[in-house]
Amino acid sequence: MIIKTGRFGQLTVGDDEIIEIPQGLLGFPEYKKFCLVDPGDETLILWLQAIENSDIAFPLLEPKVFKPDYTARLSASELRELKLGNINQSAVFSILTIPEDATQMTANLKAPVVINLKEQVARQVVLQENEYSIKHLMFKELKAHLITISAQRQKPVSQPAAEQQVSPVSIRNIPPSLTVKSLQA
Repeated sequence: MIIKTGRFGQLTVGDDEIIEIPQGLLGFPEYKKFCLVDPGDETLILWLQAIENSDIAFPLLEPKVFKPDYTARLSASELRELKLGNINQSAVFSILTIPEDATQMTANLKAPVVINLKEQVARQVVLQENEYSIKHLMFKELKAHLITISAQRQKPVSQPAAEQQVSPVSIRNIPPSLTVKSLQA
């Protein structure tokens, strides 16, 4: 299927790339079909693009990237709804809010999007733990993580600095079939 998006232009999305969110997202219950889009840039951000509305796309990031101790605990009914035996069989993402001043970027840690990649079903869950915020300032933590990863991936010092390149960091375990990469103008 070909969909037109406000952010990415025209995308080709296969049936095996559509993720069903039966309850929709908080504040957007009318949208139930989405796809994950990797814009192909060097950021770690994926986009959850609504199939039913070309202008709706949510930036997502795995919270463990900037908060390594992050844990999402799901109830037994949430696990059943997602067709999961345990949370480790899923991908967990925070929805980001990215203002004009990117240093004020926040992540919603309280209500992550949990995706069963095998079954292509997802749900935004509201965690019962009070330790997480819906507006977690995370720019400094993310920047520190990226600097650490970049330092680990740099080529040996014997090469001139102009030849050193840092490869894009891939920290996701998302099968290629679930990430729409065929961005077309």
